[in-house]
Amino acid sequence: MLVSLKKKIGLKSTLAARWGNRKADANKAQEGKKPGEGPPDLDQLWRDFNTRLNAFFGQKNRPEGGGGTGGGLRPDMKGAGLTVGVVAAAAVLIWIASGSFIVQEGQTGVVLKFGKYDHSAPPGFNWRLPYPFESDETVNVQQVRTVEIGYRGNVKNKMAKESLMLTDDENIIDIQFAVQYKLKDPAAWLFNNRDQEDTLRQVAETSIREIVGRSKMDFVLYEGREKVAFDVQQLMQHILDRYAVGAIVTNVTMQAVQPPEQVQAAFDDAVKAGQDRERQKNEGQAYANDVIPKARGAAFRLLQEAEAYRSLVTENAVGNASRFQQVLTEYQKAPGVTRDRMYLETMQQIFSSASKVMVDAKSGSNLLYLPLDKLIAQAAAQDASAAAAKAAAGASAAPPPPATAVLPPETMQTVESHRDSRSRESSRDRESR
Repeated sequence: MLVSLKKKIGLKSTLAARWGNRKADANKAQEGKKPGEGPPDLDQLWRDFNTRLNAFFGQKNRPEGGGGTGGGLRPDMKGAGLTVGVVAAAAVLIWIASGSFIVQEGQTGVVLKFGKYDHSAPPGFNWRLPYPFESDETVNVQQVRTVEIGYRGNVKNKMAKESLMLTDDENIIDIQFAVQYKLKDPAAWLFNNRDQEDTLRQVAETSIREIVGRSKMDFVLYEGREKVAFDVQQLMQHILDRYAVGAIVTNVTMQAVQPPEQVQAAFDDAVKAGQDRERQKNEGQAYANDVIPKARGAAFRLLQEAEAYRSLVTENAVGNASRFQQVLTEYQKAPGVTRDRMYLETMQQIFSSASKVMVDAKSGSNLLYLPLDKLIAQAAAQDASAAAAKAAAGASAAPPPPATAVLPPETMQTVESHRDSRSRESSRDRESR
């Protein structure tokens, strides 16, 4: 078939070349030119091309018998077979080379045999059976992919069907979050689910609705946002593993958690009122924490002072009673000696803390001996004790009165009697004169 086709092509080329030559000669004759003169035209170029093509396929023009007006083509079978073999070998090499492919770093190649998963190819140069036996697909397993729930592209572009959900205390809340994931099993990712991203979005929406449905509104809005994100990630991974999606969830990020826009103002007022209530409670608790410990400390101090005073009085009474018993025992043994000793001790105690004035009543002299040095020392001691008491008490008081010599009653009586005796003696002297 190939030889006959080449024959037909060669015959047509020869006829076209002859017709072109005749037409060119006719045109040149009309223009006054001889055949063979002038530059080659398109017909000559076409004839040269056909000649080279015939030579490539192992054919040559031979004059036909019967007048020399026609030509024939006789194929060279040896040259044609060699050409066909070379072309077939080149085609086979190209077909075999088409099975090679390169997998970049961070990607995994998936090889399919007749459309069914056969094996995975690591990064680098790989080879598979050429088409139609095997084919390959490349999957990026290191890329962090993101699926958005409740919005698309921007948090302002909300998707109310996905973001609005009901809490455990029957309140509606608006949640927008993003899920980041990577591929861990390329074959499962390609063949176990038809629309992988839509599957992930549905799994995320199902998980968040289940977690929010078990939580209170205040918990989701404030202190429980991180806990909700963590629970959603765990539940999503469990569902994806059960469905064999071939993805691993790396992070769940809450973009916006708020009440619906229709009740946002009322909710803000309620939140402010709750914050004011908590602030006032904290202020009251702080005042109570300041006053109650002080009151308890003062009460405990009074109790300790009362206990100390009771112990002091009790011990003094017990000591006095014991001393009286001991003195009574000694007195019963020697009444006179004990009485004199008690008198002397009492007088010693009295005179040790009192200023003394010596009066010579027996000699009848009017001269009084006052211990000025003792009086001055006693006054200075009294001033020092008063100043120390004032500094210790920390209260302002009037300056103490000047120190005066305080005489005991017995001394005062002695002085008065001495004055009376002198006045009587002086009156007697005047009468005698």
